[in-house]
Amino acid sequence: MAWTSLTVDVAERDSELAQSLLHDAGAAGLEVRDHEQPPMPDVRAPKPGEAILIAYFDQADAARSALELLRDELTVQAHAVEAVVEKDWSVEWRSRVRSVTVGRLWVGPPWEKDTAPADKVKLFIEPKMAFGTGDHPTTSLCLAAVDTLLAAYPGASVLDVGTGTGVLAFAAKKLGAGRVVATDNDPVAVELAKECAEENGLSGIELSGKTLDQVSGPFDVVLANILANTLIELAPKLVPLVGKRLVLAGVLTHQAAEVRRAFTERGLVSVGDVVQGEWIRLDLARP
Repeated sequence: MAWTSLTVDVAERDSELAQSLLHDAGAAGLEVRDHEQPPMPDVRAPKPGEAILIAYFDQADAARSALELLRDELTVQAHAVEAVVEKDWSVEWRSRVRSVTVGRLWVGPPWEKDTAPADKVKLFIEPKMAFGTGDHPTTSLCLAAVDTLLAAYPGASVLDVGTGTGVLAFAAKKLGAGRVVATDNDPVAVELAKECAEENGLSGIELSGKTLDQVSGPFDVVLANILANTLIELAPKLVPLVGKRLVLAGVLTHQAAEVRRAFTERGLVSVGDVVQGEWIRLDLARP
């Protein structure tokens, strides 16, 4: 099927209205770029105070009609209606996946098995529909923490909240963790993580969709690489599960103070932050 994309630049305050109008106009898919999340490399970012919306339609006329609908309701700063160039995504996405080396760990895709460094602890992650291949700053920041903490606490028990592909839980197990529990509220992520554990020859990791209420703790190390607002919501349930250390990621630098406060006001103490680009890792401890 041939697709047509409609790209519009709108005021950030109008973004939600514009998204609703585009859905009503029959958009089959919608990409939103705003200042809440940094854009992917080589992707045009919105100007300050603006958002970029890319809607996909199965007919060019539908895209043009959607543009007129938007113009009737709000100010469109810039726009483009374009035919979508077909790509072989099975090849395209592979070109965007990069292996990473963090401390004692090497994390990369299965097709790099033959070139993986012999002197590293290796994890092979098949990038499918779950987050966490190692090359995103939030994941690499957490991998560094896993490397450091498993050296400091050999045999530590580890809880990985929002595990995605399972990469952090797997890294902990490979580095000598004892009990490892990994949870995710996305059943697809849990199934993919189980497949990935088998591919890496790992067993004994408790992978499930359990909520924090259903997890028995505490754990020496708790890892949570999730978005800032979710971390704040989970703080009352996360803090009781922390035995020694808590690692938080998925946080933009401007969100750090609010996230940190949600945990320090419940008794944990901040023991340092690590910044990579626009992302920050918050390290906390049980006093």
